[in-house]
Amino acid sequence: MRLRLEILAAMLLAATAAPAAAQQCGGDFEAWKQGVAAEARNAGVGDAGLEALEDATADEKVLARDRAQGVFTQTFIEFSNRMISAYRLKQGAANLKKYADVFARADREFGVQPPIIAAFWALETDFGAVQGDFHTLNALVTLSHDCRRPQLFRPQIVPLLTLIDRGVVPTDVTGAWAGEIGQTQMLPSDYLGRGVDGDGDGLVDLRGSAPDVIMTTANKIMSRGWKRDQPWIEEVRVPDDLPWDQTGRTNKLPLTQWAQWGVTNPNGTPLVNNGLKAGLALPMGRKGPAFFVYDNFDVYLEWNQSFTYALTAANLAARLAGAPQFDPRNPEPGLNGDQMKALQTKLEAKGYDVGSVDGILGTNTREAVRKEQTRLGLPVDGWPTPELLAKL
Repeated sequence: MRLRLEILAAMLLAATAAPAAAQQCGGDFEAWKQGVAAEARNAGVGDAGLEALEDATADEKVLARDRAQGVFTQTFIEFSNRMISAYRLKQGAANLKKYADVFARADREFGVQPPIIAAFWALETDFGAVQGDFHTLNALVTLSHDCRRPQLFRPQIVPLLTLIDRGVVPTDVTGAWAGEIGQTQMLPSDYLGRGVDGDGDGLVDLRGSAPDVIMTTANKIMSRGWKRDQPWIEEVRVPDDLPWDQTGRTNKLPLTQWAQWGVTNPNGTPLVNNGLKAGLALPMGRKGPAFFVYDNFDVYLEWNQSFTYALTAANLAARLAGAPQFDPRNPEPGLNGDQMKALQTKLEAKGYDVGSVDGILGTNTREAVRKEQTRLGLPVDGWPTPELLAKL
C-alpha cells in the first residue's frame, strides 16, 4: 500500500476529476470544509456523512508522507527482487488454491486471470496483513486542502462520505496515507463504483472479506481496459544488435517483426506468433532484462504510474502463473540519486519536461533520455548511463 502512491491521476475517473480541478484549495480550513460540505450535500450525502466531515481534522503526518522521497529510486532489479519475495510467492499460491472458486468466478465475470488479482493483493497489503493506519477521511481532507495536488484527492472526498453515510465503512475507517482502503487499496471512488459483494452477505467489505476483495479488484482491473484471455508480459532474449529506437512500451509491433530482428524466447527457441502486437520493455537498458509488454500491461500503469512498480506487479503475476524468475543479464551501470538529479537538471536546461528533479527515472525522464541518445548516436534504450551524463 505504501508503494502505490507516487501518482494517482490515472486512477481517478475522468468524470469526477474534471470538476474537482476547479475547486479552491488552501485558506481557512474550517471555511474550506464548508465548501466541501455544500458539494457533498448537493451530491446526496446525508447527516452521517456530513457530521463525519465536520469532525475531520488536518493531519501533518500525511503531508510529511506526501512530500517524502519514494522508493522508486531503486532499479527495477533491486525493487523487484525485494518485492517478489518467497513469502509472497508461497502465500499467493496458497490463496489461489484457497479461494479457487472465487478467482474462477472473477475470471468468468470480468475476464481477469487469477494471478493478476493475487499479485496486486500481495504487493499492496501482503494479503490484507498491512492495510494502513491513517484515518482515511482526515488524510483526504488534508491532501485536498493542501495546494500541492488537490485535483488528485478532492474527487475522492464525496465518494468516501457517501460510503460513510451508507454505513459501508465506519467514520473512522483507516487505510493508506493517500486515502486508499482495503486489502488491495481501493480509492473511495472505486470502492463506491466498482465494489462487488463476493460472499453474498449483502455488504461490500474490502477490509475483511477476501471474496469481496477478489471480485472488486477484478472489476476495477476490467474497468481499466483489461482484455480477456490475453497476456500482459513475457520475458524474451534480445540480440546484441537490434534497431533499439524501435524498442519501448508504446511502440507495439507484431511478434513476427521482433523475430526477424533476432528476439527469441528466454531459452533461445523461436517466438510463437500469437497474433498480437507487443512493445519491447528494457527497464535497465539493452543489456538488462527484456520483456514483451502487451496492451494489458498498460492497465498496470493505470493502477500505478510507476513503471518500476507496474513491471514488478506484472512479473509477480507471471511468477504466480508459473513463469520462472527473469534473467537479470548484465546491465550497464546506471546513475546514483545525485547523478540522476544532475541528468534531470541538464535535460530540463535543454527544454525537456522531466516532471521534477527528484532522482527518479520516471516516464518523462526515460523519454528525454531516448531523444538524447538518438541525437548523440547512442543505442536508444532509455537507460541513462554515466557515459550519457558525461556527453550532456
